Amino acid sequence: MSRAGPDAPLESASRVGVAILARAPIPGQAKTRLIPALGAAGAAALQRWLLQRTVAMALVADVGPVTLWCAGDPRHPDFAHCRAFGSVTVRHQPEGDLGARMLAAQQESPTGASLVIGTDCPALTAAHLREAARQLAGHDAVLLPAEDGGYVLVGAVRPLAELFAGVDWGTERVMAQTRENLRAAGLRWCEPATLWDVDRPADLDRLAALYPEMFAKGATHGTMAASSP
Repeated sequence: MSRAGPDAPLESASRVGVAILARAPIPGQAKTRLIPALGAAGAAALQRWLLQRTVAMALVADVGPVTLWCAGDPRHPDFAHCRAFGSVTVRHQPEGDLGARMLAAQQESPTGASLVIGTDCPALTAAHLREAARQLAGHDAVLLPAEDGGYVLVGAVRPLAELFAGVDWGTERVMAQTRENLRAAGLRWCEPATLWDVDRPADLDRLAALYPEMFAKGATHGTMAASSP
């Protein structure tokens, strides 16, 4: 592990592409499991906030070029808005399951190495991205498991199709099956931190504790601005 602090910039030779897989914040199509708690408009507003926060955080991390992989029309106004945050390339997600889409993002990384993330983890910070990028100097892969059995980040020094084979996406078996794939392929990996994401109504209390100002302003019922990462 590098002795550099978590806020130190990476050396140019260690730059890693950051791929963000994101869904457009369309009412009725975004954060659907939260609609019973927030309503369709509120769930979409939360997705908008998560999207903006994730893009801003990836830019602040400054580990390498940022690509926003969009589910839906890449010309959606919220995706266009994120481009105003800094140097962000917008791409359309290909067809296929989550593994196929993450592999495509790895294959298109402008630096070869990549960190692939979603937008559902408000606990993910720029320091986590920097540490994950540094860990790739000594590992084939780096993952940040989620408490629900999935993961919130997968990093790799090169495209690794074997990571995504035979995984039951959307279940609590995702991380365990990914570890099995890593062992079977003889790959070296590390798991620097375990985080949590926002998928179900029970997660909203935790989100409110982390970002009380968002809920105090009724942000989930209106337009959210990206908070400081």
